Amino acid sequence: MVSIKRLTDLALLTAMALVVSVIEHYIPLPIPIPGAKLGLSNIILLVSLYFYGFKSALVIGILKSILLVLITGFVSSFFFSVTGAIFASIAMNLSLKGLDKSFSFIGVSEIGAFFHNFGQVLISAIVMDNIKMYYYFPLLVFIGTFSGFFVGLSSNYLIKHMKKLGSKRYAKKDH
Repeated sequence: MVSIKRLTDLALLTAMALVVSVIEHYIPLPIPIPGAKLGLSNIILLVSLYFYGFKSALVIGILKSILLVLITGFVSSFFFSVTGAIFASIAMNLSLKGLDKSFSFIGVSEIGAFFHNFGQVLISAIVMDNIKMYYYFPLLVFIGTFSGFFVGLSSNYLIKHMKKLGSKRYAKKDH
């Protein structure tokens, strides 16, 4: 059974991811590339994954995608968003398990950005029934490298700060 405190934390994290995603829609990128975004809500997903585990982070990512469609009305973007969130959550979970051994939070975030983009291109290739959509993938990966670095760096600082604030509350993640 999920405690009220944990449920409240997860609801707040979902709301934060949603707010960040809505704000992100209004941030113009210097290079106009269809579908490219900064991915700032992945900061919330990475923090959720670290403190609350894979299932919770996956639920937050999926709920954020559903709620974002209800707010923005962009139904077609739902499939790209939810697929990217699922792929990124799985990849970040697997790489986070190797955090102390191989990857920093920046590395985990970079891997998440890569697989988020891969999921989005996969869905676009299926929807458009055109394998040539993968030509777009290297450009997305290039942009994702920069945003993944920022997301990982921000997550690192946020996680360290949360540990300092509540050593008992955030000492050990629950899986």
